[in-house]
Amino acid sequence: MQSAEYQIGNLTGSSPCSFEIHAEAKRQGTIISPTYPGVYPKDLYCSYLFLGKKGQRIRLEFRDFDLFYGGPHCPFDVVKIYDGRTNDSAIIGTYCGQQRNLYIYSSDNEVLVTFETLQRTANTQNRGFKGIFEFSESFVKLDFIVKNDGEHIRGTECDQKILSKKGSNGFVYSPNYPYPYHPKIVCRYFIYGMQDSQNLERVRLEFSLFDIPKGDKGDCSDGYLKIYLKGQETTDSYDKFDHELCGEDTKTSSVVSDGPRLVMIFSSGELQGRGFKAQYIFETEYRVPGTAAPDGSCAFSYQSASKKRGEFNSPRFPGNYPSSTNCTYTFITSINEQVVIIFEQFKVRADSANTSVAQYGFDNCHEDWVEISNLYRDGGVHLIGRYCGATSPGPIESSLGAVGLRIFLRTDAEGVYSGFKARYAFEPAKPMFGDCGQNLSSSDYGVITSPNFPTKYSGPQKGGSRSVCSWFITVRPNHRILLNFDFFFIEGDPPTRGCSAAVIRLWHTLSGLPLEFCGEKPPKDNWQYLSDGNVMKLSFVVADKSVGGEGFRAVWTEVAVAPKTCSEFKCAKNSYCIADNLRCNSVANCGADDSSDEANCKGYAPSKENSSLLLSLGFFLLLRS
Repeated sequence: MQSAEYQIGNLTGSSPCSFEIHAEAKRQGTIISPTYPGVYPKDLYCSYLFLGKKGQRIRLEFRDFDLFYGGPHCPFDVVKIYDGRTNDSAIIGTYCGQQRNLYIYSSDNEVLVTFETLQRTANTQNRGFKGIFEFSESFVKLDFIVKNDGEHIRGTECDQKILSKKGSNGFVYSPNYPYPYHPKIVCRYFIYGMQDSQNLERVRLEFSLFDIPKGDKGDCSDGYLKIYLKGQETTDSYDKFDHELCGEDTKTSSVVSDGPRLVMIFSSGELQGRGFKAQYIFETEYRVPGTAAPDGSCAFSYQSASKKRGEFNSPRFPGNYPSSTNCTYTFITSINEQVVIIFEQFKVRADSANTSVAQYGFDNCHEDWVEISNLYRDGGVHLIGRYCGATSPGPIESSLGAVGLRIFLRTDAEGVYSGFKARYAFEPAKPMFGDCGQNLSSSDYGVITSPNFPTKYSGPQKGGSRSVCSWFITVRPNHRILLNFDFFFIEGDPPTRGCSAAVIRLWHTLSGLPLEFCGEKPPKDNWQYLSDGNVMKLSFVVADKSVGGEGFRAVWTEVAVAPKTCSEFKCAKNSYCIADNLRCNSVANCGADDSSDEANCKGYAPSKENSSLLLSLGFFLLLRS
């Protein structure tokens, strides 16, 4: 071994290859393993301690590096580099195998390199390493990083990482800011927002000063700042940058990452400039299509004038939505339009003991919920319903006279679920009764059926997102309406799938909240409902994804509830008072659980008025079919 070549510095200790290298004696030189380029010895320990002056940093460049590779953790032959003077200092890296382009910078004026080989029986042919070292005051000073919440990435000249502290913000600067940066340096900035089961952030970057001179050709060939918004660094795709900035004034004053990561690479050429100053802001990333609120809150708007159809979802769908969150989705129509909402998936946390069952209404939805409301021009808000659980609400359209819909998602501090995915469509407004339906007010009873009953109902016409039938039933004052479904088969199932394809909504009073129905009524079940006053509304909405079903048949009857006296027919079980001419008309006008109006009919002849009503009703049904 030629002693002059391998005498790197002052020998220390008993090892023939442990050295101290002082900047006063040698500002730069060669670092080389014993016997290089021959096979290095086994069972060897070498150390190289570089000691610079105050204000200096040390640069190591390994131009050839070839050690036995025993695995990613280097359990056999290994080079370790420490960011200080002892092996108790923070470690920069552990290296073995073959390395290319290995450059190491100390953070301060001291660095320790150790080289250790083990006694092995295997005969390996590895050269070791050869490189150069340099002490210098000209390497980038790191105070522009540490004073601004950044963390220097050990081993690099000036790379830094900034990790979110949940909604935090701060500033990033070019090296040596506010003074001109030095030429021929490259610094990388890794700015990472939070990403876990409860948090997902994006990074907003806003420049307040920018001065990186352009080259002779007026381009960014001399110096630049490249910005990566899509996590390109995870695949080492640094050639696929989103922005390349240079000049004294850039049009890109603000950029936002697509996900939790934003990376910048600053490269200076021969020309010097003042550099840049930018504020980073960690914002909650909701991943919701739509026009986001400028203040970064979970609020999104959808204007008919901008886009007629689209999709929206709960935050981070299909991942879980965050806890303790309020989100608002606002849909604004144009004149003579309605907006239609059709849910594709829906799973919002209800009672933790029964999360697999659909829930609906204020009595059941106490934890997380979705509320849907009509919006009016005077600022009024009219609630349609509150939903939670594991199944989808039925298709919903804004009311005539409303300017749109508002959907509000509220989550508490407890468990979370995947939320919902839905689509919207702005379409021409339908008449009050929709595609079918009518105003029913001139009789004491009637029959309502789905279109084409008893054959299958169908979905909307081509190009439409829904078909609607609405019936308004009005009876005399001081009377109420008894509605009885004697047949019901609407696609969907509230406990498992919900009513996303088709739904019946029933209003006991026009100012109240509707009930929602779908699925199949068992033949022996009683589905009957009593209005609060003398008006009731029934609406049947079918979405474009409907496959059809047999539909429904419902009988409505004008009744007086518990009157002091009944001058007509009094139902035996429930004491309703109904028109006398409804007796023995082959319709259960007293309700599903009271057949007294159809008892003892042998030899009973209905009145002419009753016969005329049956005839006119049959004619109406014939016309509808």
